[in-house]
Amino acid sequence: MRKTTKKYRESLIHIGAALSSLRQMKGYTTVKEFASRYKLPVIQYWRIERGKANLTLKSLARILDIHKLSVQDFFCLMTGHELAMT
Repeated sequence: MRKTTKKYRESLIHIGAALSSLRQMKGYTTVKEFASRYKLPVIQYWRIERGKANLTLKSLARILDIHKLSVQDFFCLMTGHELAMT
């Protein structure tokens, strides 16, 4: 069970880092600036990027919608695969 928890935390950190990169590519240097612009809770979004929040699929989909990415495309980008044809 502990191994699963560690892997889960590592996954959250990896997802958060990818979201941080997307935010920066969009031109937002701070979490506060990005979260405020898109009416996201600043503290919660900061926690998501740091891998400290229990990220739900609903929250992830909402954030990815801002970046005009599907969940599938996001995970393809994270794993280095080509984007899925949609």
